[in-house]
Amino acid sequence: MLHRRDFLIATAIAGLAPVAAPAYAQGEAPIKRPIRLVVPFAAGGGVDVFARLLAEKLKEKSGLTVVVENRAGANGSIGGSAVRIAEPDGTTLLFSAATHVMAKQVMRSPPYDPVTDFTPVARVGEAPMLVVMAPNLPFKTIAEVVADARQRPDKWTFATSALGAPGHLATVAFNKLAGLNLTIAPYRGTAPGLTDVAAGHVQLMIDPVLALLPMARSGHVKPLAVTARKRVALAPEIPTAAESGMPGLEYASWYGVWGPKGLPGDAVAWLNKACGAAAVELGASGRLAELGIEPVTGTPEEFAQFIAEDVQRNTELLRSVNFEPV
Repeated sequence: MLHRRDFLIATAIAGLAPVAAPAYAQGEAPIKRPIRLVVPFAAGGGVDVFARLLAEKLKEKSGLTVVVENRAGANGSIGGSAVRIAEPDGTTLLFSAATHVMAKQVMRSPPYDPVTDFTPVARVGEAPMLVVMAPNLPFKTIAEVVADARQRPDKWTFATSALGAPGHLATVAFNKLAGLNLTIAPYRGTAPGLTDVAAGHVQLMIDPVLALLPMARSGHVKPLAVTARKRVALAPEIPTAAESGMPGLEYASWYGVWGPKGLPGDAVAWLNKACGAAAVELGASGRLAELGIEPVTGTPEEFAQFIAEDVQRNTELLRSVNFEPV
């Protein structure tokens, strides 16, 4: 059987042949050396797949060498710490999801402030998430799962790729909407958590569509719903959470690029335009749609404002359920 990591990476990168388009036209790159794009999660997960797509496109269009480096562990803070202490010259960047900005809310002793200790460079995409279940269970809808979990809460556990990740926040919202307090078990990334769901060791997981859909399509996990207002084009056969019995479960994952604090303005501006152009081109080629991702562009200032609003919303959610940092 094809290993999941290989399947995802092959799916993501296949078809990225060079196209007849000019290199990024925003001026000569102020970065002259290879770029290390640090992913703070295990290889094969959703963040990793998107990072490799973006790295390939940046390399193709700018001529710079862009290498993805996985530094998983400690709820994403190992990779984050590697970027925080790096020289602020644009050669070491962080590619992560919303997980990154929630470190202070979910960790008792975070090694950094994810907002003030980093330079927001670009938000590049967002994607709805998918609720999946262990394949050995007979239920078909969220409503059926909730009904059983109310009778046997000790038989149900959620896997999550990291505390503070969009999937974790969606899981907290699931518990709140259902009036449940099911155990949430954090893993070192999507892939190991999903492996345990497929094996039946844990029963449920919510994570981005791009990370979970291949296993759902292969029958290794059972898809229950997407956390979107309407069905997604990538998997129109999967109902929305509302259709599956849980109105209000609407959460999306988003992805961005950060640099160390103090990254020079010219490097930030060039990287922002380069990442935005790469995201747009990946979207136009259909590669992001195949993974359930919508490209996003905007200025570094707009990204910073988005982060502030997202942190506030999710902090309020965690407080509403008396979440305690771990």
